[in-house]
Amino acid sequence: MSTKILVLPGDGIGPEITPRTLQVLEAADRALGLDLEFEIHDIGLKSLAEKGTTLTDATMARIPEVDGVILGPVSHYDYPPRSEGGINPSAELRTKFELFANVRPCRSREGLSILREQMDLVIVRENTEGFYSDRNMFAGTGEFMPDEDTALSIRKITTNACERVARAAFELAKGRRKKVTAVHKANVVKLSDGLFLREVRKVAAEYPEIELEELIVDATAALLIRKPSRFDVIVTTNMFGDILSDEASELTGSLGLGGAINAGNDICVAQAQHGSAPDIAGQGVANPTSLIISAAMLLDWIGQRKNDPALIEGGQLVMRAIDRVLDNPDTRTRDIGGSLGTDEFTAAVLSAMNELL
Repeated sequence: MSTKILVLPGDGIGPEITPRTLQVLEAADRALGLDLEFEIHDIGLKSLAEKGTTLTDATMARIPEVDGVILGPVSHYDYPPRSEGGINPSAELRTKFELFANVRPCRSREGLSILREQMDLVIVRENTEGFYSDRNMFAGTGEFMPDEDTALSIRKITTNACERVARAAFELAKGRRKKVTAVHKANVVKLSDGLFLREVRKVAAEYPEIELEELIVDATAALLIRKPSRFDVIVTTNMFGDILSDEASELTGSLGLGGAINAGNDICVAQAQHGSAPDIAGQGVANPTSLIISAAMLLDWIGQRKNDPALIEGGQLVMRAIDRVLDNPDTRTRDIGGSLGTDEFTAAVLSAMNELL
């Protein structure tokens, strides 16, 4: 049975790096017989101009019917209000389909990392509530102004969201170095982060073989620089996870190297960690690494669910090829000190895949 992947190219550099990502997946498909099928739907500013909305009902309806989704970067900051068709696809998919775990691995690369010691960790970020007040309410927004000089923002933390993201982190840690660090600010936001820690501790009790560490977020930000080797799997709330994962990716080389998936119980969306970079769109210089890594993670997620070793192997092949290309200073893109453009870098990845087969 074929594996159906819905592809949403997005805005800015999205229409450039998404086809290059598909080239890499198609090469893995040909080499390993993965039987991948791609279906492309426009979203973002192109969809807004043609259909009056950045995310159509038809696209949303299709998502539960496919095996996985590749979401390109979106320029949601430039969208009109929701009432005028400006829906943020990233937020909409995460909340509507309960993609509660944003999984972001960060690993140092020789010659690219500024760290004194190796980083090899995964940040598991709660993905549906927290300080993201534009998406954490059933109706309306959690941010409002009672008068022109006062702005209030509500942070939403629930038992269900904390429990399921904690479980995702502990399950991931089982296959790694068996340590989970719960990052919080319970010394200040005592009720909401207190609830988060309560649920993490409950889940931890079911995994006695895994060490649980609790650490305040500002100390975590410092230790990611000073002693990154102490971390294995980090689990935290939405905003803290977003900031820490961007920091960690930059420390390991570049935000452009950070892959990510948004995973729920039944749906997974691969999404580059970076934004749409409209300032370099159309110049052929965008680095497609983040989206390619995210797509490789998606293959692994689908392969695990389907119990399909070929899909898992496909994801591993793509990752090994990326590692080989990034290890060579001559085959890096310009943003990380090399000279290659988008097409040349993709060609180097394809060549590395052939060499590895």
